[in-house]
Amino acid sequence: MKRVKPEEMRKEYKRKDLGKGIRGKYFDEYKKGTNLILLSPDVAEVFPDDASVNESLRSLMKIARQSTGLTKRST
Repeated sequence: MKRVKPEEMRKEYKRKDLGKGIRGKYFDEYKKGTNLILLSPDVAEVFPDDASVNESLRSLMKIARQSTGLTKRST
């Protein structure tokens, strides 16, 4: 981003000065969404990266399925 010197800044800008906007420019990125999750500090100490978190959660899911005897839904 280009820095503007204070003496170059205008007190007021007109819409035409900003150029033409592009409708939906970021829509595809927005649709993808995100699964960003904030870990508590004590949890983050134990899991230093996303791979270790995923591995642990997958192991927990496997144990939960085995202990409850859940199976996939039949169609």
